[in-house]
Amino acid sequence: MNSLVFIRKFANQKKYMSQYIKIAWIWLFLFSIGIDRSQAGDIELGRINWLRDLKTGQIKAKETGKSILILFQEVPGCSTCKNYGSGTLSHPLIVEAIESYFIPVCIHNNKNGPDKEALQFFQEASWNNPVIRIVDSNLKDILGRLAGDYSSYGLVSKINAALLSTGKKIPVYLNLLEQELRAKQFGSSQTVVGMYCFWSGEKTYGKLNGVLSTNAGYMNGSEVVSIQYDPSKIGLEEIIEAGKKQNTADRIFTSENIKNSSIPIHKPNTFRQDPETKYYLYKTDYKYVPMTSIQATKLNAALGDGQADDSVLSPRQIQYYKSLKSKDKSKLKSQIGKEMEWF
Repeated sequence: MNSLVFIRKFANQKKYMSQYIKIAWIWLFLFSIGIDRSQAGDIELGRINWLRDLKTGQIKAKETGKSILILFQEVPGCSTCKNYGSGTLSHPLIVEAIESYFIPVCIHNNKNGPDKEALQFFQEASWNNPVIRIVDSNLKDILGRLAGDYSSYGLVSKINAALLSTGKKIPVYLNLLEQELRAKQFGSSQTVVGMYCFWSGEKTYGKLNGVLSTNAGYMNGSEVVSIQYDPSKIGLEEIIEAGKKQNTADRIFTSENIKNSSIPIHKPNTFRQDPETKYYLYKTDYKYVPMTSIQATKLNAALGDGQADDSVLSPRQIQYYKSLKSKDKSKLKSQIGKEMEWF
């Protein structure tokens, strides 16, 4: 039973009032000695299993050879702190990356004692918005501090840069996550291409570097693939040329004024998504694995070529996929096209 519910239950019964008072005093005592409130669900801390002692973090860093990722955070905090915790610090892949490749330590910037000592050591301000520092076991900065940027892209790009700086290889799933988050922050482009078979089209376009997502569907009576891409990494003409080589670019639907197009141009209409978009993914148990849009797109393309490329998934996603063998599939729902949830 939830402890707070337990307390309220007894508070409503006079004969148990003495027990209620005892329990309340126990809770007050635990909070007064600095119990890790992340276990009590502080929204500002997200879903990461933080250490609350910097010295313990140093010991673990020396034992494991990992860097220390320090969050300086107000708890309880303002709306910025809460949004950072409930958003960025709760993203399943960000949580996994921090817990896997770093020793996570949280310093409350509005507390006395060891927290205040840590703030003074790093010359961080008290009562401040979230700040991230990645340091070695001697508490020396590996990279510049992350402050004033409360985006998921800002944190993931910092994590990946830190891995490179310490001679570690960035896993594929983190590279993909950085690409996807960068496009969300700075913008992406979209086009719709028609062809004889949209399943083949998704396979073709999903493999291209710079393509963020594909969706199979219909427009103006034609089978089409809606393609979202990062224009800083790939251009529309490159996409069309790749499609022509695989016979998956018969026409393009756009309102843009494209000169010298190598395929016919049609005005776009309502896009109607096919229920079996990501066809190759849809035909496997991978469809039950929560993943980001770019992960689903890349894995679907690989499966279309007969390759189960698990490298696009994180270790925890792979573990979850393997656990599906023992699960009743009738109780599971496809995760294709859904916002990534905790798994």
